[in-house]
Amino acid sequence: MDNYSQLLAFLWTTEHGNFSAASRAHGLTPSAMSKLISRLEDRLQVRLFQRGTRSLTLTEEGAAYLVSARAVFNAMAEADSLAEAFPTRVSGSLRLHTMTSFAKHQIIPWLPEFLAAYPGLTIDVQVGAQFSDQFDQGLDVAIHSGVLPDSTRIARKIGQSRWIICASPAYLARHGTPEQPLQLLDHTCFSFGFNSVWNNWDFLLNGKRITVPVVPKATFAQGDLLRDLALDGAGIVRLAEFHIGQDIREGRLVPLLDAFSADSFEPIYMIYSNRKHLSPRIRVFRDFLEQKLAQSPWNTSGP
Repeated sequence: MDNYSQLLAFLWTTEHGNFSAASRAHGLTPSAMSKLISRLEDRLQVRLFQRGTRSLTLTEEGAAYLVSARAVFNAMAEADSLAEAFPTRVSGSLRLHTMTSFAKHQIIPWLPEFLAAYPGLTIDVQVGAQFSDQFDQGLDVAIHSGVLPDSTRIARKIGQSRWIICASPAYLARHGTPEQPLQLLDHTCFSFGFNSVWNNWDFLLNGKRITVPVVPKATFAQGDLLRDLALDGAGIVRLAEFHIGQDIREGRLVPLLDAFSADSFEPIYMIYSNRKHLSPRIRVFRDFLEQKLAQSPWNTSGP
């Protein structure tokens, strides 16, 4: 940085003709300006100016250096001009990893609107039930819920969703509606096929928190498959409201055992690698997503 300061001092002195005028124009003292030029000459091992009583003139070496100095200054100015445009330039590819159910029910509905707003941006959406740190492989953003593993990554809460036990009206008409948590043991239930808190069917019974040891008839890696089974009337499932909230509001699924609810709310996080100098493509996606989630009836907390 000191080298660049010396170069600027040389250009300013050349422009104004002496140290006093150059220093006044750029907020330095004549002594400070003179020292910068002297350091530059010492570093280059040449004299750049002939010092006169009232003015300075370039030496032959100074005239040659002026050509290069102006080229360096113009290149720096061009680079700064490009960088200043970065905050408003949204282009390139955004790589996103999230849960299949979240992508399908919370991102896909507004994705065309987002892409139309930012035509220079493309999005690569990768899905998986659990968070996997792939930022070193080029991932930009991850969206996942629940307890995240300890990490140096930045996790920004963007919402909160309730977990709901539910079934279709057709299933309940055939098999009856459970009135007590333990009655779930007599019903056909489905769950996730991996170790997760999502498989804990928790309730408040007589003032105490209990977990009913539901033994699922089948397990699946994706929540959408559990939802499909419930909609088909095959059994009872436990899924996030961001996933099945529309089904409940439209009567396709019926919440069960709400009176025993253990307030199973789960935070949803947007995860990225660094808070500082956030890429414009990440920032606009984050802002757009938070705006949409704030309007969602299932989101009980907002960002």
